[in-house]
Amino acid sequence: MSIARRFRGPDGTGSTIPSPETEKKPERPLLGLALGGGAARGWAHIGVLRALSEAGIEPDIVAGTSIGAVVGGCHLGGKLDALEAFARDLTKRRIFGLLDVSLGGSGLINGERLNDLFATHLDGIKVEDLGRTFVCVATELGTGHEIWLNRGRLIDAMRASYALPGIFQPVRVNHRWLVDGALVNPVPVSVCRAFGARVVVAVNLHTDVFGRGTVIYQDAEIEPPITSDTTSASDDAGLAAIAGGTKRFIRRQFLGQASASPGSPPGIPTVMFDAFNIIQDRIARSRLAGDPPDLMLGPKLGNIGLFEFHRATEAIDAGYEATRRAVGEIADLMLALA
Repeated sequence: MSIARRFRGPDGTGSTIPSPETEKKPERPLLGLALGGGAARGWAHIGVLRALSEAGIEPDIVAGTSIGAVVGGCHLGGKLDALEAFARDLTKRRIFGLLDVSLGGSGLINGERLNDLFATHLDGIKVEDLGRTFVCVATELGTGHEIWLNRGRLIDAMRASYALPGIFQPVRVNHRWLVDGALVNPVPVSVCRAFGARVVVAVNLHTDVFGRGTVIYQDAEIEPPITSDTTSASDDAGLAAIAGGTKRFIRRQFLGQASASPGSPPGIPTVMFDAFNIIQDRIARSRLAGDPPDLMLGPKLGNIGLFEFHRATEAIDAGYEATRRAVGEIADLMLALA
């Protein structure tokens, strides 16, 4: 016996309307997760995904830029546990071992050792076979086109997305030379929207660092030059590098182990990373103003240096706590837009 109720319309014909017991529940809106770039601070994405999984929240669409593409790809590829174990076990010495310096290429780091590490776990996996929509954002050299990689080898897509210019060599994909996607779309909210996400949660790794950036009026007076002793030490380091220790010198610079006197200029990696991330922050602000997420997560990561990959535990914990506090709001958004 049907539990549908009958009523008589104005024309006298009988019709049925579903009873409350048979009414369909509204479908859950598609959830998109935009994982932003930010070098070592990107380990926070692992904590974000852990907190979401614990709350029973699984994104339908994941878009990642740079380190966000790495963590997102490992998550959907079923290798988040392996990535987390690797990240938590990192030390300065192990990072040192991954830096295959290349003096003759188009980047200071060849990246083959890191690529081999990913291949151990993800070789043979294609983006389109992950079960959920996944997109890596990269930038084409020459044209500046924003490239969305949602097909092909997962490792290649991830590698292209994190190929920081000047640090890693560009990656050739489909006859295009690609570099870090943070040059054009640091927090890829727009990608999630384009692939149908109704609710978008974004993870911005720089809100605690550049979030209060402003304009400062300052007298243009150059400070006194570096002392002669510091200059001499710098010259000696340069001569030593030329004499045969160049690769070791570069690795030490990346790990922050090269000595620096107060008032001396920052090292090359610091200049490159900070300059890149300031640009990335300004681009992100502009793009997010025009297409904001429904919820922005901003883990407190300002005390973690951009190349301090050995501080993964701190970053993961920060991402976890920021997300754990927001899971109720995410659930409310999903319900409101159902």
